[in-house]
Amino acid sequence: MSQIEESVEVAAPLSAVYNQWTQFEEYPRFMSGVERIEQRTPTLTHWVTQVDGVRREFDAEVTEQIPDERVAWTTVGGEVRQAGVVTFHRISDDRTKVMLQLEHEPHGVTEQVGDKLGFVRRQAVGDLERFRSFIEKRGTETGGWRGQV
Repeated sequence: MSQIEESVEVAAPLSAVYNQWTQFEEYPRFMSGVERIEQRTPTLTHWVTQVDGVRREFDAEVTEQIPDERVAWTTVGGEVRQAGVVTFHRISDDRTKVMLQLEHEPHGVTEQVGDKLGFVRRQAVGDLERFRSFIEKRGTETGGWRGQV
């Protein structure tokens, strides 16, 4: 299992940043390789990804969600095996730190090589930066789910 820890500071209030992160169906707008996400239940999402011509479909389940603090998940079924948590930290009234901790199990030789070369880490960094840019340019979140799991 590969472990990644990355963070980004976002020029937006904590609640707005957290709310945006809970809008899973919006992820294709800032996550590279994510084609579509369907929210099937409050805790279950179906993902369709395509990275370097390899298409994968899998489900992910939110295992813990505390408003304005954290969202944790794990994949269930399918070829993709990962688990992670994103935590949200208030820096000031209009600045928030987003911290990602991800465990990812590369599938097959190509993914193992890509992981060793830092591909997954670079993708995580890029996705966090695009998330930051997405919410800062919008000036507000597209929605939010404040339920607790």
